[in-house]
Amino acid sequence: MLTLKKSLGQHFLKDESVCLRIIEALQNHSFTQLLEVGPGGGALTKYLIDIPNIDFKLVEIDKEKIEYLSTTFSKLNSKIIEGSILEIECPFEGKFTMIGNFPYNISTQIVFKVIDWRDQIECMIGMFQKEVAERICAGPGSKDYGIISVLTQAYFKANYLFDVDEQAFNPPPKVKSGVIALEFIGNVHNIQSHKKFSMLVKAAFSQRRKQLRNPLKGFFEKDILKQDIFTKRAEQLSVEDFVGLLNQMK
Repeated sequence: MLTLKKSLGQHFLKDESVCLRIIEALQNHSFTQLLEVGPGGGALTKYLIDIPNIDFKLVEIDKEKIEYLSTTFSKLNSKIIEGSILEIECPFEGKFTMIGNFPYNISTQIVFKVIDWRDQIECMIGMFQKEVAERICAGPGSKDYGIISVLTQAYFKANYLFDVDEQAFNPPPKVKSGVIALEFIGNVHNIQSHKKFSMLVKAAFSQRRKQLRNPLKGFFEKDILKQDIFTKRAEQLSVEDFVGLLNQMK
């Protein structure tokens, strides 16, 4: 029996129908390099290792799980990277796809890592806590729309694929889960500085119930702050609106 480590946010996926739906979603996209994050007990791995003609790697921080995977799947020798997805160097040169039943305690940080690696990640298929998945995919005007929605959708098309019930895991988490797909669309908005864009979006949502003129007054000249858009709240702005503001910043 594998040891469940709550400190790593581990819940083992056991429902084979869910595994197959995730694999099906993955195979809707073409790829030659694939990274699985947090394989754990190998629920997805056992399907991924048989995909032909790809370079397959895994990243896992738990030594016990690494030993189990290496013993169970001999094909994985030299393919497992020991460490945290948040700390390792990018595992491939060129484009790759990412997949995972992500640890919920770092799932938001994983999305920001995907954004950091956006020029290389063509697609990501991932399982998240349902409310996090909904926030990533939410559109303007939604209560779920926020920082992670804007920063992700600036570079990726975000699709919510399906819900996953608590009973699909051992042990069952206390929350429902959701599987999403992120497809890289490029820098279609011509964002010149992601750092400035991120700073702007985070500041706008820091007071999400107030008109933008309040949280953003330090970013713009006084005459620009007279524009009607500054009477809106952050959740009312599209990605394009935020890029428009970015281009007028001091």
